[in-house]
Amino acid sequence: MSEAWFLAIGLVLVLEGIGPFAFPGRWRQVFEYISRLSEGQVRFFGLLCLLLGLAVIGLAEIFF
Repeated sequence: MSEAWFLAIGLVLVLEGIGPFAFPGRWRQVFEYISRLSEGQVRFFGLLCLLLGLAVIGLAEIFF
């Protein structure tokens, strides 16, 4: 079980690192845009990401 957690955290770090490594200028623009959003908008985006992540995990359990 703990091996799966380490793999999941490693995968998140790899995926999170792709943007700043491959597109540093665009990545900075996106963060500047996000910093101008209201807290409610950022919170909604976070909730949307959480729900999308849970859906992907659910689909992975069904199909794999």
